[in-house]
Amino acid sequence: MSISSATATVDPLTGQSTNSLSAGSTAAGSADAFLKLLVTQMQNQDPLNPMDNAQITSQIAQINTVNGIQQLNTTVTGLNAQFMQMQALQGASLVGHGITVDGNQLAIAGGTGVGGFSLPSAATDVQVQVMDPTGAVVGNLDLGAQAAGNQSFNWTATGVPDGAAYTFKVTATSGSSTVTATPLMQDTVSSVTTGASGLVLQTVHSGSVPFSQVVAFD
Repeated sequence: MSISSATATVDPLTGQSTNSLSAGSTAAGSADAFLKLLVTQMQNQDPLNPMDNAQITSQIAQINTVNGIQQLNTTVTGLNAQFMQMQALQGASLVGHGITVDGNQLAIAGGTGVGGFSLPSAATDVQVQVMDPTGAVVGNLDLGAQAAGNQSFNWTATGVPDGAAYTFKVTATSGSSTVTATPLMQDTVSSVTTGASGLVLQTVHSGSVPFSQVVAFD
């Protein structure tokens, strides 16, 4: 925290000094200047109206607080830089590896489509519809009852080329109530970047994905 440099002016009528701060000095310099001003004030105070001890204590406490805040900010900045470096190293090791993120695209390879979903609570019935690139329904899966949490499923993709843009829709119910299912998809990390918002993963299908939004690592 940058604090302005201090100057003292003695009031010719009262003999007491006043102080002001101008931009540019550090907190350490301001502390020295403050102590000099405090001594000057005490030397030039009105003998009939001396400074109150509580006032002196309050002023010293204020400058100590400023110094403490500056030191805390410096420490936090250093810790944040180290954390960013650790995240970058961790992210770099993910390049070429699979991750699970929010999304409804099937990962099709070798005649099998893989997808997933997350349930906030248990469902007594879960149905999955698979759509081709035109949006036409080409498959239905009855997954029955499913527990809360992240779940996965496989769809037989006979004759479908690897990487085809097939999508899916999940419908879940618990008795007569609807359970909101969040679709999950598999993706691959192609590169990583860092910025003000933290570590960002560049993926093959989902584009830019913040590291914090990755559901699982394969």
